[in-house]
Amino acid sequence: LLAPESSVSVSAHNAVVRLAKGPGSTGLWDSFSFGLEPSALQERLFVTEENVDGFLGTAFCPSPCSQSALESQPLIEVLDVTEDRIQIRVE
Repeated sequence: LLAPESSVSVSAHNAVVRLAKGPGSTGLWDSFSFGLEPSALQERLFVTEENVDGFLGTAFCPSPCSQSALESQPLIEVLDVTEDRIQIRVE
């Protein structure tokens, strides 16, 4: 992380943490952890095509699936993500 570019903003009902990757760091972040104490952190996933695909894959087939069930799962593509909506395409 780049310390000067990272920041924290806290208000009465909200907190925003802005993190900036260092020059040697590449790729998307998959998840982040948050909480009041290091021993009680909660994990949240960023909205990525892989995370959406994994989530919907477990929703469509929560227990170990047969090969034919896996092959019939829909193809999911994340098209657009904004603060108030996500647009996905399912084939």
